[in-house]
Amino acid sequence: MTPPERSPDRDAAINRALELVPDHGWTIAALRKADPELADLDLLFPGGSGELVEAYIDFADRLMETDAAADDFNNMGLTKRVRRVIELRLIRQRPHRDAIRRALALLALPGHGRTAARSAARTIDSIWHAAGDVSSDFSWYTKRALLAAVYGATLLYWLRDYSEDDAATMEFLDRRLAGVGRFHKTMGRLSGLEDKILDRLQNLRPRREAA
Repeated sequence: MTPPERSPDRDAAINRALELVPDHGWTIAALRKADPELADLDLLFPGGSGELVEAYIDFADRLMETDAAADDFNNMGLTKRVRRVIELRLIRQRPHRDAIRRALALLALPGHGRTAARSAARTIDSIWHAAGDVSSDFSWYTKRALLAAVYGATLLYWLRDYSEDDAATMEFLDRRLAGVGRFHKTMGRLSGLEDKILDRLQNLRPRREAA
């Protein structure tokens, strides 16, 4: 999926504005207050608040991938790698909970549905990519759909969680990932059962007598 425009100036503007967003929202005014000397802000984000939030989420995706690339995943299975990538994202974004609340509130407004969907899809794809997933079959879609539900619920839980080191959130995430694991096992058993039923039906089919 094509990312939004990226540039060092856009990243720097977002980074400087993060502390002001809780009070001023995701607005060009917040960017100006963060750096009054920065010119052409309207040209940096011509789409206004929606474009600004989309750029911020993409910026957070890239930071997450950078942090994951520096982490040690050698002895982890895929599910544990996904868990670790999400944990790294939450650690990085911990100082910016209020900014994230503001971003989600803006994306929930009428007119921002497509931006919200694009941003969510890119984040989920980024998590799988950072975790080292290389699937290209039908599971590519199912895994992303399942993770979208898990991550979305985890993010909302995290926004209300102030336990030490996000311990409660990580326990919540573990429960959700365990549920996904059980789902995959069930689907695997059902798939095997379906194959056996089809084989038996094939054997029961009347055979034509030779003429």
